[in-house]
Amino acid sequence: MPDSIQYMINESGAKTSAIVPIRTWEKINENHQKLKNKLNLLIGLKAALLETKEVKKTGKKLQTLKDFLNESNR
Repeated sequence: MPDSIQYMINESGAKTSAIVPIRTWEKINENHQKLKNKLNLLIGLKAALLETKEVKKTGKKLQTLKDFLNESNR
């Protein structure tokens, strides 16, 4: 028997809530968390690219990846 979603409706027949099987709910939550993580990563990358663009306008020297990695290993 496939997972079925049940709906609660109000007096006028409009859907107000949904009841989903726990496996479906867990999958929805798992996918939601993955999407939130991806969004946070993309927002961080966008901010880093904008910051890099602004720093380059000033002519200031940027830290190299090698220097960054060496610094973070200390």
